[in-house]
Amino acid sequence: MTTMNGAQLADDLNPGVRTVLEDRYGHLLPGMADTVIDMAYERFYARPGLDLKSRYIATIAALSAMGGQTAPQLRINIEAGLKVGLSETEVAEVIWQMALYGGLPAAINALNTLRSMSDGK
Repeated sequence: MTTMNGAQLADDLNPGVRTVLEDRYGHLLPGMADTVIDMAYERFYARPGLDLKSRYIATIAALSAMGGQTAPQLRINIEAGLKVGLSETEVAEVIWQMALYGGLPAAINALNTLRSMSDGK
C-alpha cells in the first residue's frame, strides 16, 4: 500500500487549512503551518495501515473523551470524518461510546459540537 500525499490530503479534507494556520499563527511561529501539515497529515493521516474512516473514528473518539476544551479541533475532525464517509449517526455513536471513558460531561459537550454543526449554529 502506498501512502497518500499529506499536503493534498489536508487540502482535500480541510480546504485552506495551511492558509488559516499561517494567518493565525505565522507571525508568532513561522513554519508552524508546514509543521502541522507535515505531522498531522503526512506522518499520520496519510500512513498506510488504517483507512481514513478508521483514523477519523479514532480521532473523534479521542477528542470527545478529552472534553469540551477540544471543541474547535473536534469540529474540524467531524467535518473531515463526514467527508471520508462517516455518517452523522456513526459520529454520534463514537462520541457516545466515549461517555464510558471520558465521562458524560465530555460526551455531552462533544454531542453539542456535532449538534451545532447539524443545526447550522
